[in-house]
Amino acid sequence: MKPLECTGDHVKLNGKIYPCTVSLTMDLVGGKWKAVILYHLKDTSKRYSELHKEMPSITEMTLSLQLKQLEKDGLVIRKVYGKKPPVKVVYSLTDFGKSFVPVLEAITTWGNRVVETKGEFVMVS
Repeated sequence: MKPLECTGDHVKLNGKIYPCTVSLTMDLVGGKWKAVILYHLKDTSKRYSELHKEMPSITEMTLSLQLKQLEKDGLVIRKVYGKKPPVKVVYSLTDFGKSFVPVLEAITTWGNRVVETKGEFVMVS
């Protein structure tokens, strides 16, 4: 039986054509930071500054751009509270974003196993 992801020549989402579902998935959550941002939002909503504190090696520009892309792709929602500065902005996963949590947990489990067998957990100051 032919796998579902191979039933057509290509797949299409939001007007964009991909050669396969893996390519589509990697466009949505791939790269160095998208999955990490989703991981940090998987349990609770967070403000921009909280996310940046949890990921100190990401630049502010990269965090901002990645959040905008995740929002555009429907994985993250940005809620603004208040009308006058300073406003409170909170990011959280959409239902679509939450559907990726089991994949994040599998990636985390696999990464932990790799470190336990081939690497080590270290503290960097």
